[in-house]
Amino acid sequence: MTDALDGVRDHYRATGLTERLKSALAALGPEDLRLVPEQLAGLDQFHTRGVAATAELAELAGIAAGMAVLDVGSGLGGPARHLAAAHGCRVTGVDLSEPFVEAARYLTERTGQSGQASFEVASALALPFGDASFDAALLQHVAMNIADRARLYREIRRVLKPDGRFATFDVVSNGGEPHYPVPWARTPATSFLLTADATRTAIEAAGFRTLAWRDDTQAATAWFAGARMSGAAPSLNLGVVMGPDFPLLAANLGRNLAEGRLGILTAVFEAASTES
Repeated sequence: MTDALDGVRDHYRATGLTERLKSALAALGPEDLRLVPEQLAGLDQFHTRGVAATAELAELAGIAAGMAVLDVGSGLGGPARHLAAAHGCRVTGVDLSEPFVEAARYLTERTGQSGQASFEVASALALPFGDASFDAALLQHVAMNIADRARLYREIRRVLKPDGRFATFDVVSNGGEPHYPVPWARTPATSFLLTADATRTAIEAAGFRTLAWRDDTQAATAWFAGARMSGAAPSLNLGVVMGPDFPLLAANLGRNLAEGRLGILTAVFEAASTES
């Protein structure tokens, strides 16, 4: 397990990330200029369909003001900042990558949301929180990097309050071998895909019951097609984060979806009672 985690850390190493972000954001104005979350959406929503997918998932999960929400695999903190701004909730993000957490804190300071969204370096397999700490948890394009799905989903269940909501938006296998590299893995060594059915089985076995289940592959495929037709990417894009080969990584994901090798799953679950 340690070797797999080390491989994932290496993929998201992102040396000098915060300094690269500062340089990229200089196009928006001086360092002391307050930004709004929408200005960062091109580079801080590290998943298919960007902020639109985050907004839809939050709505489906019933995220509301006053909730304590956990964002597992929070990346640069884009979803957490969107949730805090749009729904008035308090969001805690955890990510395995120290540079990503440092960058998330920096961007959250730039948007003036440090009182609403906070970030910690932690493994999703050992969440540093007590039992029943959160009203809801989100997982977006993260599980593909985690081999021990049973432990992942048990940890999320553990930190959720009774009847808490768990919303996932992830890439799933349709049975074909993907083209690599892709955004979460440059080789199969750090890619641990499950089918949609196997994902559901693993989540329900961890103590959840299904509330919503949706195949969003068609919408994701259309999104990639639209991005190709739109021409050059905006200056604030995920290439700033992942490096100059990110267009290839993204294109391969779009190709895998179009060829039916991979799919996109949106689902919401409720933490079942632990009482028998």
